[in-house]
Amino acid sequence: MNRWLIAAPTSVILGALFSWLHVPAAWILGGIIGSGAVALASGRDLPLNKHLFNFARGAIGVLAALPLLGVPLGQILPFLIPALVAAAAALAMAFGGGMVLANHGVSRETGILSLLPGGASVMPAIADEVGADMRYVALSQYLRLLIVSITLPLVSAVLDAPAAGPILAVQADWWMWLLVPALIVVGVPLGKLLHLPNASVFGPMLTTVAVGSLLNIPIVSPRPLSVVAFVVLGWMCGGALSVPALKQFSRLLPATLAYIAALMAACAGLGWVMSKWMGITFYEGYLATSPGALETVLVLSAEGGAGPAVIAMQLVRLICVLIFAAYLPGILKRMRRGR
Repeated sequence: MNRWLIAAPTSVILGALFSWLHVPAAWILGGIIGSGAVALASGRDLPLNKHLFNFARGAIGVLAALPLLGVPLGQILPFLIPALVAAAAALAMAFGGGMVLANHGVSRETGILSLLPGGASVMPAIADEVGADMRYVALSQYLRLLIVSITLPLVSAVLDAPAAGPILAVQADWWMWLLVPALIVVGVPLGKLLHLPNASVFGPMLTTVAVGSLLNIPIVSPRPLSVVAFVVLGWMCGGALSVPALKQFSRLLPATLAYIAALMAACAGLGWVMSKWMGITFYEGYLATSPGALETVLVLSAEGGAGPAVIAMQLVRLICVLIFAAYLPGILKRMRRGR
């Protein structure tokens, strides 16, 4: 019996349920649990179609680029220096925490990628290309995303927001069904041609930014396409789950949770520093330095009438995290040579 006949519908049902319950990364978690349960029950990996796998990675690259579009450069420049300082602090914490984890049974690449504060949907795809443990990276990243997404609204509710603002939903036009796949088809070989790191992710990402900037049009991925990409990403991670992998993750879970708590506390303190530095409210400073959960941050920012500092600092951090992740193997290789 084809095990996908069980894994696929189970993943979709769980993803729909989690989405209805407003669980962060609902469709990815549905894919992880649905395919992971089948892989664990059968005692064998659940192989994924290569073409579907590549499409999902390209789609993740397109989706990661969408927050970078439509934000004028002039809106980011006034906050560039504080944003770079905040991003450097967050990256330093992730690097240090990852090196600590590397002393307890995972590779340096795995430890650092699992703790990077942002790009949760991109990190497993990058981990797969650089030889890190995609399963551990995915479980750690979505744990951070879940905790941050839950605590953000709770903490923000007790802070004084600047003002209330409406949230505008943007619908995808019919031709986005053609444009988004085209960005993937063109972006992957372009990334390889330009020798980009992790070309299957960063090629479509760069192509999306270039097309969106040149045409000056809002690019919105059709919801069904995004759902497919998220579910397949979950399958990439869950289908490779095994009992030893889960045991390793559970063994390092206390250290991972302690790091997430320390990161959130440090970012909150950094948010207060940034609020004093830039003359913004602590509400805006807290959202601007939140370690991930970009979608939740943007919603709370719009609801609270936060200024451009939030989106500017979040985008700069996201760009820094993605660039750092892409070049991480080279950085670690140079460190080994320098010994």
